[in-house]
Amino acid sequence: MTATPMMSRRTLLAALGAVGAATLTGCEPDGGRTAETLPDPLLVELDGGLAVLRGAAPQVLPHAIATADARFIHATAPDGDDTALWRIDVGTGAASERVRLPGRWVPQTVSTDGTQVALTTEEVSATKQRPAGRTETPVLIADAGGVRRRLRLPGNVVPEAFTTDHTGLFVLEWLPPHAPDRYRVRVVDLDSGVSGPLSTRLKEAIPAGAEEEMRGDGRQAVLAADRRVLYTLYTHQPDHQHTRDRISGRPGSDVHAFVHTLHLEQRWAYCVDLPHPFGHGPAEGHAMTISPDGTRLLVVDVGSGIVADISTEELTVRRTAAITGGAGSAYAVTDGDRLFVAADASVVVCDLADLGGGVELTTGERINGLLLSRDGSRLHVAGPTALSWHDSTSGRQLGRLAVPGLTGLRGLA
Repeated sequence: MTATPMMSRRTLLAALGAVGAATLTGCEPDGGRTAETLPDPLLVELDGGLAVLRGAAPQVLPHAIATADARFIHATAPDGDDTALWRIDVGTGAASERVRLPGRWVPQTVSTDGTQVALTTEEVSATKQRPAGRTETPVLIADAGGVRRRLRLPGNVVPEAFTTDHTGLFVLEWLPPHAPDRYRVRVVDLDSGVSGPLSTRLKEAIPAGAEEEMRGDGRQAVLAADRRVLYTLYTHQPDHQHTRDRISGRPGSDVHAFVHTLHLEQRWAYCVDLPHPFGHGPAEGHAMTISPDGTRLLVVDVGSGIVADISTEELTVRRTAAITGGAGSAYAVTDGDRLFVAADASVVVCDLADLGGGVELTTGERINGLLLSRDGSRLHVAGPTALSWHDSTSGRQLGRLAVPGLTGLRGLA
């Protein structure tokens, strides 16, 4: 793989490239000394579930769901034949009193403000898994005070997100319910329990039979900073037609990947098509990140070495550019000025001003997560056994912490 030279301000992580495999394999570049204090408490994914990492041994929560901004966690645990539910403030570590829910439940999605949680009897990832066949889905809506609503929704549904006013629940309805192979997004009125279609971007009702039915892989979801819009990256969509095409009667274009835009306040959905070659490679080779000001979505396909720059206001791809290629799972983060892309054991950094060129850096161990500190001064890099953090200007390693079973980084605490 090749990369064009970058200007001096783009020499980010050059030191990381210099130390090579030593960065994540335990050989510290400053004589074996390891920083004792993790500078940014993190919400991480471990083999056994979610955990807050503050430097000491983390407490793993096997059945838990976090808000998109990593501020709150809702966790459950068996309590006899019932379920205990409690909420954790990730920043302070404070936990609410446990409330008892009748029966066995697992958290499925949480409102963006962290106050309400939807629970189901079977935990299914809205972006990574297909549910088992069923013709009815029990859903419990609860908060720190206990049960608020009990629903038995017809069909095979997976809760995906709450509306901002908490009166509706967006769900993926899988079809056919007994042997699902495709799905559509619907919204359930929480007072009546009745589900219906979303609106178009023009806030018009979608005619019966014109709802999008999607197949393939939901790779990743990111929430806008104002918590009003949820973006989900989908790849591999054979025989898929968008709502706009089904309404107009036009045949769908040959699109293999798109960003599904869901407005949580206004209840409309719109798909931003990604150009070739997005979607032709493995789903895990794609990643998406949003700029801190919420104006730009960056979607990368490391298999082809292409990045797409999407305007969230216009909901169009403004440009594409070549960065570099790679293999394995992709991860991306941005501070609004720089784009960091990881694949396999390499990190590529480029300037968002032109998206041209990049510096390829080899870490020596498979990367399974990237995260920037809030001020953009530190880059956290996760590997299978350790977390390291680096100065984001010089690339100098600032510390390393052994974390066995580390599988991902979810956010800053």
